[in-house]
Amino acid sequence: MRHWTLDSIHWDRFDPAKVNPDMMRAVKAAAMVEGNGADYGTYLCKVFHDDPEFQQVAQDWAVEEVQHGRALGRWAELADPTFSYDDSFRRFTEGYKIPLDVEASIRGSRAGELVARCIVETGTSTYYSALMEAAEEPVLKEICRNIAADEFRHYKLFYTHMKRYLDRERLGLWGRLKVVFRRMVESEDDELAYAYYAANHPGETYERKRFTRAYARCVYPLYRKGHVERGIAMTLKAAGLNPTGRLNRFLSGLAYRFLRSRTARLDAAS
Repeated sequence: MRHWTLDSIHWDRFDPAKVNPDMMRAVKAAAMVEGNGADYGTYLCKVFHDDPEFQQVAQDWAVEEVQHGRALGRWAELADPTFSYDDSFRRFTEGYKIPLDVEASIRGSRAGELVARCIVETGTSTYYSALMEAAEEPVLKEICRNIAADEFRHYKLFYTHMKRYLDRERLGLWGRLKVVFRRMVESEDDELAYAYYAANHPGETYERKRFTRAYARCVYPLYRKGHVERGIAMTLKAAGLNPTGRLNRFLSGLAYRFLRSRTARLDAAS
């Protein structure tokens, strides 16, 4: 199947009257993180230095991630003519860097690394699905549909290679759960907060808590119960647990109530 490109996006359908300001701010931040895919690809190739099969997967994945950033950045430039994707991305990468001088995974094993990658793809596929369904602007809707499809496919790729390494390294259920929990906690680390800052508030002082909350206020209202349920199912599958049934229903309900409660608190604080 031929992969989409920036040229295949129907940019002429852009409708400025349908741009949601909060979505625009979230998209600018997402463009920063997606554009950083090249560094993550380099990191993965170092971790899997003797696995040319997976290195090719990582390189192809990185190319697609960078394209995601370019597409979102170009849309943001249409939505806000004062915004420059290149300038903002340069600012982001100067202030936020991932460790590239590595010989092994920060997760402790290659299997653990691939579990973590599955969790990342769970988050992104769910996020772009939610953003696509909430967006009214037709070009943003098209871009998010394409990206969400890519992220679901990336999850399947990482999951396939994860199973290969689980057989080799014997990472047990408890080890997988620890990786899942750690990666989920990291979802509110500096990366998204700094991306939001670099893309939306370049002339101000960076404050992690402030920009974490600002990003969450833009993003949390997008999620519906179905998005949460699918995300929990993908997470449980990566952890080695049954993705359907009582556990999914319990965790989905818990996560959805948390999102609604956090959204209400953020709205009240603003």
